[in-house]
Amino acid sequence: MKVAILGSGNGGCAMAFEWARAGHDVYMYDFPQFDRQINAINAAGGIYSEGQMEGFQPVKYAGHDIEVCLKDAPLVFAVGPAYSTEPFGKACAPYIEKGQVYVVCPSSCMGAILFKNALGLNIDDNSVIVADTSTLPYAVRIIADGKIAVYNRLGGGNLLATLPSSKNDMVYDLIKPVLEGTEKAANIFQTCLQNANPMIHPCVTTLNAARIESPDDFFFYEQGVTAGVGRLLKAIDEERIAIGSAMGLTIEDDPHISIRQGYMTVETYDTGYSTAPGFKGILAQTQLDYRYYNEDAGFGLVLWVDLADRLGLEVPNIRAMLQIVSSIMGRDYKAEKARTLDTLGLADYSIEQLLQIL
Repeated sequence: MKVAILGSGNGGCAMAFEWARAGHDVYMYDFPQFDRQINAINAAGGIYSEGQMEGFQPVKYAGHDIEVCLKDAPLVFAVGPAYSTEPFGKACAPYIEKGQVYVVCPSSCMGAILFKNALGLNIDDNSVIVADTSTLPYAVRIIADGKIAVYNRLGGGNLLATLPSSKNDMVYDLIKPVLEGTEKAANIFQTCLQNANPMIHPCVTTLNAARIESPDDFFFYEQGVTAGVGRLLKAIDEERIAIGSAMGLTIEDDPHISIRQGYMTVETYDTGYSTAPGFKGILAQTQLDYRYYNEDAGFGLVLWVDLADRLGLEVPNIRAMLQIVSSIMGRDYKAEKARTLDTLGLADYSIEQLLQIL
């Protein structure tokens, strides 16, 4: 099967490697401004990997012609951060083919909705199927041009939802043989809320802001998560779970699902993170102007607050974290509305209506 991978970052390279290893014809695309890895993969004819996925796997095409990638590809993965979802969708729009399956990986806050909007399709248009996942299937880093190291290949706890959810079984059956550890979610609200990055990254960053702005390196999880940090993580996580519960969704607490994913071995919010094998050796970012704020707060926390407001639910810790991050960065993330039901084109629907149609 021809599989198109949009994105040549850490996750895109790992996804391409794994689908090629499974015997599929992999075609990779990225925008011209992100040419370093694409050029390296093209020159080598494939991707090298070490760690939990090892060896070399060929890639049929790696370049900047998205039409070449999408033509006759039944399955397309858009792999990247939250800000890449819409540009990838717009790039695909002129070349979509009826019956194609697009998977936004990870969801990054209702990614399936945003991607479908970018394709120019109505929410009820099923000419193509758009799905998303709660997280990446890999903890992975690019360690050289065209080479990755996979530190954790998730064994479970990666949720999949389709738009509409009635297509869940079809997409699950398509990707499960390769992406083991994938589990079916009820809907895209569940894949959105099950991603704990907006809970973890802004909190740990904020409580270590002075260390991040100092010239000395430190380990984000091993040294950045102490008992006090863990208590705040727990309070924010409980509010995230409460948002899901108010929508009739079961959201696993992050220590529990992180153990299932293979990141953690202790189900606590302090030593669970600081001693986690899957988080070992990860250095903190060197500045506050980073995706842990701009994406996880600016997109994730903003959407969580918007959902809570729609539900009439009090989330004081989430709301306070968003406000503090905004003050630290000198910008109003909530007012920017990078990701809300309004910006997703869902302002006219109640939560109850959305749960019925998504």
